[in-house]
Amino acid sequence: MSDADAPGDSGSVSSGSAPEAPESATAALVKAARESDLGLVVGTLLAIYAAATLLTFTDGLNSVVGLMETLTFLGLVYALTALALNLQWGYTGLFNIGVAGFMAVGVYTMGMVVRSPDPAFGPPGLGLPLPVGIAAGVAMAAVLGAVAALPALRLKADYLAIVTLGLSEIVRLSLQSSAFDNFLRDTVGAGTGGGRGMGMPDNPVRELFLVDGQAGTPTAFGEFVFGVFGADGLGISNPILIGWGYIAVLAAFLIGFYLLVERLGRSPFGRTMKAIREDELVADSLGKDVNLVKIKVFVIGCALMGLAGILWFGSQGNVSPTPQFRPLLTFYVFIAVIIGGSGSNTGSVLGGIVFAAVLFEGPRRVGGVVRGLIDAETPPSFADALVSLDPVTFLAYATDNIAPLQFVFLGLVLVFIIHRRPEGILGDRIETAAAVDLSERPGGGETDE
Repeated sequence: MSDADAPGDSGSVSSGSAPEAPESATAALVKAARESDLGLVVGTLLAIYAAATLLTFTDGLNSVVGLMETLTFLGLVYALTALALNLQWGYTGLFNIGVAGFMAVGVYTMGMVVRSPDPAFGPPGLGLPLPVGIAAGVAMAAVLGAVAALPALRLKADYLAIVTLGLSEIVRLSLQSSAFDNFLRDTVGAGTGGGRGMGMPDNPVRELFLVDGQAGTPTAFGEFVFGVFGADGLGISNPILIGWGYIAVLAAFLIGFYLLVERLGRSPFGRTMKAIREDELVADSLGKDVNLVKIKVFVIGCALMGLAGILWFGSQGNVSPTPQFRPLLTFYVFIAVIIGGSGSNTGSVLGGIVFAAVLFEGPRRVGGVVRGLIDAETPPSFADALVSLDPVTFLAYATDNIAPLQFVFLGLVLVFIIHRRPEGILGDRIETAAAVDLSERPGGGETDE
């Protein structure tokens, strides 16, 4: 009987464990996605795309893909800038709140170098090729970073922040000045345009789709893309498809940024940066050249900020110092780093994507959809909306005034994050100080956990 029971028992055990296999496989897949940096980023983008589809699916495929393109573009450019800031603030503890100024220097230098010497309108340029202009913009941002590093050798925390903010405002006001524009035209033969701004060169990605950037003459690749996905195919407009092509370029640069910053963080230079962040006096007492490391970090980080500015605003057609490079831009980048987690490169990417989609663009998009569903007049003031005691009326006022209320929402979110989870989404990850894998001993055995 016992022999007969044995197979039955084993059979019952196997039959009982069989249904658990898919559950364990699913759990393992979810766990792997959570632990994988790429899985986290892709999963976040998919969730954002799902939300964008829900918001615009009634307007057609073109609107859905267009909103996805806008959210992806903003997420990538904020992620690029957040990675550059994370190198200075997250790794080294250098409080640089002049990000907007370094971005402005990069994109304006690129425009001055690339623009035609005799343009039809706007300030003249040097007429050099685009790669030369990009290299010049990055180099000029790096030089300004070296200048900003000089006070960083002596100042701490808040005082360094004040200096970098002042430097950023000096850059913005100089670019806005017509006197500075005239001075550059007389000395180097290229101007900034002053308060009117500067037109940027045509987006080179358009050359992948269009001949000489003209909409009437697509390339063979453009004809294929426009025929399959464009108005004759899926109904997506050609500018949106060209925008997705530029997003592919941004994604390639983001991968390059990530690999560079990650490699720096795992190198001996990166371990010195983290040592300075934790205790500068201890790092100096151990024989590390703290001043040289600070200068290098500022130069590298500001060069990356200049390149991020070129990739971001250089594709917008026109740049102007006042609306685009105000200190508010630096504040946004800091929020992205805080959301993702200071010191985490993957957190900076996630923070940039989440900030752009959920906090920056999301409220306006959701407010527009909600306002379309509300049949109520907008009160003339906030006090009238409160006095009415009607939630529908108050919601109508809120959706019509989403821009000022968005700053209140940002402040509440920031206070909540700092109070509840100051380390951010991925800031609690343990950073390995060794440059080699220590998960196994030289003899083959695993180390004790």
